[in-house]
Amino acid sequence: MLFGRKNPASWGETLRIWLWPRRSWSRSAKYVSKRVLRLTASPHAISAGVAAGVFASFTPFLGLHFLIAFMVAYLIAGNFLSAAMGTFFGNPITFPFIWTFTYKLGTFILSGQTDASDAPALSSMTDSGLMDLGFTGILEMVSNIWHPVLKPMLVGAFPLGVLFGIIAYLVTRWAAVAFRRHRALRRAQKTQSDQL
Repeated sequence: MLFGRKNPASWGETLRIWLWPRRSWSRSAKYVSKRVLRLTASPHAISAGVAAGVFASFTPFLGLHFLIAFMVAYLIAGNFLSAAMGTFFGNPITFPFIWTFTYKLGTFILSGQTDASDAPALSSMTDSGLMDLGFTGILEMVSNIWHPVLKPMLVGAFPLGVLFGIIAYLVTRWAAVAFRRHRALRRAQKTQSDQL
């Protein structure tokens, strides 16, 4: 590889970079936002894709966020690349807040109270490690956590995901239109100065 590392990154360094990027979260966020705004799709397609990615970040199905974002983007005529970038809304900093609020809202919607009455059922799942379980054991574990954890999170994910998706759509559309207007103005000024 032309620009490959001489010494491959260790497992610990890879985990550290995933939790805290080399050049900070703010620089990474600026990079992703610039990449999204420079896409050649229409402002609606870019904004709808980002909204789909943000919506997918609220679902409790880790590892499936890209697929969920692509399906939602397809349904609302969004751009797939901006949908993938929109899933970065869910990251190690935001996931604890997302999971807490989706769980509490889902529990409130399902039972009318915010306290989890099924919390003791969760302690029985942590007795055995994932490595000790086969495929059937993993399916059984998922079925055991469906009612007390995943179902409330999924129910709470829909209203919060739609709300934040709409906000992401509006902000991204405004930014995309402003970015294109500014770029067109710069090109017009450059063309005018070249003619003089």
